[in-house]
Amino acid sequence: QVNLAESGGGLVRAGESLTLSCAASGRTLSSGARGWFRQAPGQEREFVAAITRRGRTVYADFVKGRFTITGDNAKNTVDLRINSLKFEETAVYYCAASFRSGSSSDPTASTSYDDWGQGTQVTVSS
Repeated sequence: QVNLAESGGGLVRAGESLTLSCAASGRTLSSGARGWFRQAPGQEREFVAAITRRGRTVYADFVKGRFTITGDNAKNTVDLRINSLKFEETAVYYCAASFRSGSSSDPTASTSYDDWGQGTQVTVSS
């Protein structure tokens, strides 16, 4: 079992940038798939970005080059850099991981992940 802990959230102004970090303990993140999701108030959790087991990066369509997901194997972390934040991107951002053997599941689906962090709040002021 892996323990995931997000950090880096906070209050920012629209147009500013932020880097979220997810630190893992108990397992090596790079041995599985890892991703970021977000959930705005009153809305369902939605996919943001992921790194598959084979190291391929996947992004949601709305990212449009503003988000970058990176894995740091030495630190056992997965980071999400967000540029040009928008007011409507206020949400709780969650880190997720999956270590299913032989998995070819959809990296954009929340059901593909077994382990989740507690989330970090990102609030964007207009």
